Amino acid sequence: MADRAPQRIQTESLQDDDSNKENTNEDFEPVKKKSKVDLISKGDEAEHKLEERLCGILCCAVCLDLPRICYQCSNGHLMCAGCFNHLLADARLKDETATCPNCRCEISKATCSRNLAVEKAASELPTDCQYCQQQLPRHLICQHEGHHCLERPSSCKYTRIGCPWRGPFHELKEHEESCAHPHKTGNEIMDALQAIDKRSTDQLKLYEEIFALLSYEKITFNDLQLRPFRTDDFITKLFYETSRFSSFQHQWVLKARVDHDQKDPTQSSKRTLSYQLVLKSRTSSPLKVLFMALKGPYGDLKVTPSVYEFEFSNDSTESDYHQLPTVDVLECNKLLASKTINVRLVLFQVQQ
Repeated sequence: MADRAPQRIQTESLQDDDSNKENTNEDFEPVKKKSKVDLISKGDEAEHKLEERLCGILCCAVCLDLPRICYQCSNGHLMCAGCFNHLLADARLKDETATCPNCRCEISKATCSRNLAVEKAASELPTDCQYCQQQLPRHLICQHEGHHCLERPSSCKYTRIGCPWRGPFHELKEHEESCAHPHKTGNEIMDALQAIDKRSTDQLKLYEEIFALLSYEKITFNDLQLRPFRTDDFITKLFYETSRFSSFQHQWVLKARVDHDQKDPTQSSKRTLSYQLVLKSRTSSPLKVLFMALKGPYGDLKVTPSVYEFEFSNDSTESDYHQLPTVDVLECNKLLASKTINVRLVLFQVQQ
């Protein structure tokens, strides 16, 4: 026992010396700390792998891409806005309940919520520029591809006189200096100018037609809600219909349907909506009406205006179906995913 006491004292004194050395010498570094520093270089690889793992964790459960706008089901599974609307639209067309692709719980606009934390985290993760393959945070990629990337596709400034050149931005200046179109004769340039004038004339004609309609004596508009219904057929089909509304002392109904193959997922990229105007009351004389559907104050319908015409009578109470000119298919799925479709219908009565 007497021999062990001096050894214990000697050990404690050595530990005290080490601790004093650590406190007094700035260059002192314990062995354990050195080994931890050596691991930092290996951490770079771990960090890179972490980004890949985060992409796999935060991606949409349907398309496996990182979402810009992210929805989550009641169990926390993530879906981007496009796929979320697509699932709701498919369920509406099939007269089924929309379910999460992972856990099969019910999803809807009411039960799913935005996940802002995932949206912000995904916006900070790197992605490749589609033109130069440079890696940038996702929230900067649009600005880079649109304004800063030297490989972004550009058009010659003489496009308006027929130059078809398109190429990377860094070659644009060299091309414009050697472009042959400024030196062409007027007759050679006329073809390109006529094509441009035709597009401008068509747009101007539409707006002039709308402006002319505003001078009609009888004009009315109604903010309507198209609600979904099913047909009574053996294989039911989806259609939309509004409540009755009054215009020009007559009762009307607006109907809509989904065009193309409704239930085939491979055809979902071709989905469109078309609508018709239906006269629900009797008329003593033919009634010529022009009508167009616009975005209403209570909805986010995105359409390009288009005017249609039909003459109603007691024997002809339903107009032809006309395409609802939505801007793209994603907009069509977005409308189908909603409980109702809000639209403003403008009607013009043509005096006989």
